[in-house]
Amino acid sequence: MGRNAGVLVVEHIAAALVENNQVAGTVRVFPEVGDSRDALLSMPADNIAAKIAELILSLDGGKSLSAVGVGFPGIIREGVVEESPNLQQIKGFHLREAVESALASSGARIAVRVYNDADAAAAGIAATRGVLHKLNRVWTLGNGVGFGRYPWSQGAWEGGHSVVTLDPKENFCGCGGRGHLEGILGYRAMRLRFLDLEPEEVFENAKQGDTRCLDFVSRCHRALAAATATSIHMEGPGPFYLTGPNVNWIDVGVLDRLVHDMVKMSPLQGSRFEVIPTNDDLGIIGAAVNAGRATAG
Repeated sequence: MGRNAGVLVVEHIAAALVENNQVAGTVRVFPEVGDSRDALLSMPADNIAAKIAELILSLDGGKSLSAVGVGFPGIIREGVVEESPNLQQIKGFHLREAVESALASSGARIAVRVYNDADAAAAGIAATRGVLHKLNRVWTLGNGVGFGRYPWSQGAWEGGHSVVTLDPKENFCGCGGRGHLEGILGYRAMRLRFLDLEPEEVFENAKQGDTRCLDFVSRCHRALAAATATSIHMEGPGPFYLTGPNVNWIDVGVLDRLVHDMVKMSPLQGSRFEVIPTNDDLGIIGAAVNAGRATAG
């Protein structure tokens, strides 16, 4: 039986072979460390697909690969990126078809499956913790806010765009919608809100007692708690994992208390939060696990 490969696309592209629910060998990354991290923002969709294929082929020449899973930000349906607010040039792009075609042109005929990047992270957490039989949900906090769940199922699952406030002035979300969680907790949204401060400075100033920054940090926690409570009311209780480059800004104790205040029906209580340090491995593993299961029938 051949191996699977996983690819994670966020601010960069990372790819690796995956065996026994672990990364096997070197993780290939584009752009390389030290290069511009904004390279994907201006890269045409076809070039992104070609670069994904190039990294896959660099792993093992594509030899012995049974399937490739790609975790990509946005709404994904049948391999098509229907919407990707933070990589807008790829909206409507047939990513699976383009990557398979690029691989085939180099003689590698490999089944490719594309998943939302947060769904890939959720699968990676489940796989590495041996809980592939349980419901797992994850919030990824970065330039945007991702929501992932495992087991994977068809659907939009854009939890980062949950409406958490009716304030018409809350219009900082990259998708253009008002009142969204990402419009409060997303890194891009914070920069638009605080034109005089970087997001890191906002949270540091809050620790020093700055009233404006304290109010915003409180709003961030209430917003994330509200979106989490909505998920619990829809799918029931369970573990919620927090990951991403900005996860250290969240106080899990505060978040837990807020959710407890929002979820009062006893059958729906009992959820817990856990912070997981951000890394590419979880998304790579999860994308490969989902693809392997999908292609195995």
